[in-house]
Parts: sequence; structure tokens; C-alpha cells
Amino acid sequence: MKIIIPMAGLGKRMRPHTLTTPKPLIHLAGKSIVEHLVGEIASAVAQPIEEIAFVMGHFGPQAEEAVRESARRIGAESRIYYQEEPLGTAHAILCAAPSLNGPVVVAFADTIFYCSKPLDLQHDSIIWTKEVEDPSSFGVVLTDSNHKIKGFIEKPQTAVSNQAIIGIYFFKDGENLKNELQYLIEHDIRKGTEYQLTDALQNMMEKGLDFFNEPVDEWLDCGNKDATVATHTRVLEHQGHYVSPEAVIEDSVILPPCHIAAGVRIGHSVVGPYVSIGNESRISNSILQESILQKKVQIENALIRQSMIGNEAGVRVSANQLSLGDFSHFEC
Repeated sequence: MKIIIPMAGLGKRMRPHTLTTPKPLIHLAGKSIVEHLVGEIASAVAQPIEEIAFVMGHFGPQAEEAVRESARRIGAESRIYYQEEPLGTAHAILCAAPSLNGPVVVAFADTIFYCSKPLDLQHDSIIWTKEVEDPSSFGVVLTDSNHKIKGFIEKPQTAVSNQAIIGIYFFKDGENLKNELQYLIEHDIRKGTEYQLTDALQNMMEKGLDFFNEPVDEWLDCGNKDATVATHTRVLEHQGHYVSPEAVIEDSVILPPCHIAAGVRIGHSVVGPYVSIGNESRISNSILQESILQKKVQIENALIRQSMIGNEAGVRVSANQLSLGDFSHFEC
């Protein structure tokens, strides 16, 4: 089994956090978003992952090493491909053409999901979906009573289906998918300026391949700061409370669930619930709630709620819903 992860986007809705860090590499509860995603896919397919192919922009060697490490942690090899232009979902996947063979999972790296049962991988293709109240902002699938997909509709304005596509797909034959994607490029079949995966899926279905949907238990969004903070609370509830034995906690109260990484020092503070603190951060004389702190953050004399604080950033002022990027400092 292989996993293809397109992640070349600039993450503009997550700025300033994505100015120096690709969105899938932002950490929640001790793991990057992409590492959470990879781990859940590995559990859902219930078989060894031999390779993970990452389709990236030119994010630099530190980002590339981070994604390679996420593959190593589940015992998989890694390959990195580059998408030079943002030409749509189909084009992004095809950038990993040498890895499109055998059974593959394609997963777009801006989401986290939870699924309690393993997939039945006997079908030609499986599309993960989640029931939503308002499908008008999503691509949806039309299905029969046996979960067989009959069609795809993008952002329906009438209530034809509430099964939203969450951006994760299984294909028994990656070579077949590659051929359909190549057909779109060669014949310049676009929606606007972009080549869309759903066009390839529709072609494959019309040729007789069986597509089924697999509803997931939970689908969590990491599209912007507020959504990511909300997702973080659910991740902590799933993952549980953790305080590293290498963290130093002095005259402080930690209210679970939290994730406190190695090298963190907390003094005269109240932390939690729903707080993650990255490696080597320093917290003193402060109260933190419902917030995500990356690595080497320094917080002093502050009340922080519903916030995201980037790597090596510093805060010396009370704040509600602060969004502070890497290497920034905020004080008064």
C-alpha cells in the first residue's frame, strides 16, 4: 500500500503561521497535521504502508526532513515530488506519477479524520465521506442503499446528498488512476484553470469501475486558525493527556487534557484545559487555555485563550484569540 499526499498549497487562510511553516507541518498535540493524517490512514487500511509520496512546493530541507520523519515513524519509505504550478487536484496527484501503481490512498493534507473500523479494500475505489448538515459548500457523492456511488456533485444548491467528500480516496489500481489523470492533462480538460480529480473519477466510473463511499466517524478541519484551535480540542480528547517526564513543572497547575512536550518549563502558571506546548517552551506567571503553542515559545505574565502561537515567538501581554506567527513577539 502507498499513500500520496498533495501538500504544495501555500495555506493562505492560515497566515501568519504558514509564512515559514507549511500548514501540514503545524503541530497539534505533539504531532504535525500530516502525521495525524498518516497515522489514521494506516489504522483504517489495516495493512503495512510501504511508501508515502509527498507532493510539495519548494519548502526547503527542514520541511522535507519533517515529512520523511512522519513516514519513518510508521515504517514507510518516503518520496518527495514537486508541484511547480497550482493547476488543480488532478495535476497535483499526477506529479507523483512514478508512485501511482498498485493499491494507493490519496489524501489531501488539510484535514484530520477518525474512523473506528478498518476499510473493506475489495472495492475498485473507496471515497471517505462525512454526513454534513449543509452540503452546499462541499463536493458530495450520490449513493444507493449499498453505499455504491452513482455520481459526484460539486457544492449542490439542492438537498441531493449530505455525504461530503473529505479529500481521502482509496484506489485498488493506482496505474488506472494515473492513466485517467494523464488523459485530463493531454486533452486539456479543466474546470476554469485547474484539472480536477472528480473529472477523472467520473470517467473511471463511467467505464465500469465500482466506487463506494465509506462514512467516517469524525472529520476535523484545519483550514484556518479558529478551525484549527477547535480541531485541536478534539485531537486532545482522542489522544489523551500527556506531560513529558522531561518537562519541568514548578508551582503550577495543569488541567487535562493537555500535551506538554519535552524540555518545557512551566512556573507559577495555570495551563489547560486543551493546551499543547511544544519542545523547549517557557511559561511563567501565566494562564493558558484552549491554545496551541509551537516550539521554543516564551510566555510571561499573560492570559492566553483560544490562540495559536508560532515557533520561537514570545508574548508578554494578556490576549484573547491571538494568532502569532513564527519568530514574532507581542508585548506591552
